[in-house]
Amino acid sequence: MSTIELTKDNFEEIVADNDFVLIDFWAAWCGPCRSFGPVYEAAAERHPDLAFTKVDTEAQQELAAAFEIQSIPTLAIIRDRTLVFAQPGALPESALEDVIGQARELDMDEVRKSVEAAQNGGQEA
Repeated sequence: MSTIELTKDNFEEIVADNDFVLIDFWAAWCGPCRSFGPVYEAAAERHPDLAFTKVDTEAQQELAAAFEIQSIPTLAIIRDRTLVFAQPGALPESALEDVIGQARELDMDEVRKSVEAAQNGGQEA
């Protein structure tokens, strides 16, 4: 499966239709983004069950701002409509595979409890 261009117009639909969404925030002028691109595309081919998306931070400044992107490339992962990973920097193939594996193994019930507790000021729900 190839990557999907993510925009503010299709963001809600893509996240709602896919349980596991990877997002590569990038720009054409960014050297590390260009070197990470083929690694990301290869991972998309190896994991056809996941939605691999790309956000051009120049064209989608509103979406980049919503994710508080300070540095590119930045990789983000959303599982079950919950942001579970966000990290700037171009990852080598082995590190990207490790991150994907860790995100696959997350207990989303536990993640939701943690998010809810954090939103309630650290108090139990």
